[in-house]
Amino acid sequence: MSRPFAIVLGAAVWTGGVASPTLRRRAETAAALYLAGKVDGIVATGGIGVYPPSEAEVLRDLLTARGVPEGAVILETRSRSTMENIAFAAALLPEGSRLVLVSDAWHLPRARLIARRLKLRAEGAAPPLRGARPLFTARAILREIAAVVALALRLGG
Repeated sequence: MSRPFAIVLGAAVWTGGVASPTLRRRAETAAALYLAGKVDGIVATGGIGVYPPSEAEVLRDLLTARGVPEGAVILETRSRSTMENIAFAAALLPEGSRLVLVSDAWHLPRARLIARRLKLRAEGAAPPLRGARPLFTARAILREIAAVVALALRLGG
């Protein structure tokens, strides 16, 4: 049985193309999965947010700097939401591929719900919280609670 592919869900790129701490933590987690032989390849997701370049391009650079061969990284540069991250990335992979969604622990429940809705087989992998600011983390958790409720309402409960 082939190994799954990692899909790294995008996060902010700051002015000058600097990766946010969230994006860096996700890249570190995906690189560790690849280098440990737990995934066959990595899809870096995310379009251009407030500042260029795309989240996916910044992710690729972070991944290759951590030893992931550029040929193992697939770019998905159009997405602007978690739903698009997952749907657009899955479309780049062989049908029926197993997935490991790489995101923060508070984001993974919604991401996995979206994957399930898209009929995708997905596990989750989250970076450790080291380096995450407490206020940012608290706001992110509250945002995700609201987002899960909104998603459930859109999906019909």
